[in-house]
Amino acid sequence: MSSKSTIGLAALTALVISSMIGSGIFSLPQNMASVAGSKALLIGWLITGVGIIFLGISFAVLARLRPDLDGGIYTYAREGFGDMVGFFSAWGYWLCTTVGIVGYLVVAFEAVGTFTDTPDFVLFGKGNTFWAFLGESAVAWLIYWLVERGIKEAAGVNLVATFVKVFPLILFIGLAAYFFNSDVFMADWTGASLATPENPDAGIMSQVKNTMLITLWVFTGIEGAAVLSKHAKSRADVGKATVLGVVLVLAMYVAVTVLAQGVLPRAEIAAMSNPSMAGVLAHMVGHWGKVLISVCLIVSVLSSYLSWTLYATEIPHLGAKNGAFPPSFVKLNQNSVAHGSLLFTTLTVQLCLFLVWQTGNSYETLLLISTSMILIPYFLIGAFLLKLAFTQNLSIGIKLIGLIATVYALWIVYAAGAEYLLFSVLLYLPGVLLYLYSQYRHHGRLKLKGFEKAILLVLAVLAVPAVQQLAASLSA
Repeated sequence: MSSKSTIGLAALTALVISSMIGSGIFSLPQNMASVAGSKALLIGWLITGVGIIFLGISFAVLARLRPDLDGGIYTYAREGFGDMVGFFSAWGYWLCTTVGIVGYLVVAFEAVGTFTDTPDFVLFGKGNTFWAFLGESAVAWLIYWLVERGIKEAAGVNLVATFVKVFPLILFIGLAAYFFNSDVFMADWTGASLATPENPDAGIMSQVKNTMLITLWVFTGIEGAAVLSKHAKSRADVGKATVLGVVLVLAMYVAVTVLAQGVLPRAEIAAMSNPSMAGVLAHMVGHWGKVLISVCLIVSVLSSYLSWTLYATEIPHLGAKNGAFPPSFVKLNQNSVAHGSLLFTTLTVQLCLFLVWQTGNSYETLLLISTSMILIPYFLIGAFLLKLAFTQNLSIGIKLIGLIATVYALWIVYAAGAEYLLFSVLLYLPGVLLYLYSQYRHHGRLKLKGFEKAILLVLAVLAVPAVQQLAASLSA
């Protein structure tokens, strides 16, 4: 591995942190306040904290047990469950990252619009206007140019940007701790005010369940160090960066949401427009707080865009080496970057930006698509560690780590519900065509095992209710 593509512990940790701290944290107070009271909020974070830490430890343990496997998300699934399952994990993750970074561009230009737009003049709107499309496209190709110059150089830029965006978050947490009022926090302890005639089921566990997809989304990126493991200076740094990044980000997320509900009543935060952190900070320090958070949001999402572009480039490249993606994705340029994979990702981003402009969709729609695609890849990480632990008769501690990570992932799938799963089926189906094409290009024929044919049959059956659900939602 050339020095041009090696990444140290600090830069790896920054990539993990930057991936998880994108736009979500700035909307987190309102997102959580709209679905949960203080009690459910604490329970939700307890479940998420345990689950996400064990998922992070799973990545660290797998990096130690199987240092021969590069790429994390894809290679672990392929090694544990075969070529097709590995591809589906890679495809789901690639779609999650690609659609996610489109969302980052959209929300960044929506934030810029808070400075340029007036009631009589809309320039960027919700990031879905023509001028937003032009600006977002320019940024997408600027990031393309930066990443093409080298993974190490891009990671270095991300390291600086991570420090810039974390400082205002720490400032917010410090001020919120100072202004925290326990009476305000306890006023809607059970979230009883969430119950409405349209939604009478607002019990504690229902509230907890509703927090799950929100918490999963804001932790997407936990796998960053594992995805770029082949670029790490030391394999030991992969596990350290993952666990360190998860613990630091978890602490910030819990502090931001819990302290915010002690500064302002839950219902008031729930009614705020996003980024709601700006509204809470403005309540504490005045208008300059809103400006600070808006600027921080722009820096944050653009640096997260950079780190997620690195992941979205790496996964198809690794998959192409094993026949899961077209052979053109294997080749590296003079800077050790998979140019074909990077170009494919950037062109897909460009297409999605065009569709956002034409359809008028916003960040929330993109978040829905992105989150639904990460459910299966995360489940396969815990399942692979669990399989390794039992087939190799590893220690009870490793078996427990794999079990808890797997159970947490299954809980998230359950919390997502049938609607999300059917929606993801529609997005996995185009991947089937790409996989079959890649198989033919690499091998001159299709190589499908019996259980892989069964998987395709299940997808075909599920496609019927998935299409019906989509048609019903479009006609509603």
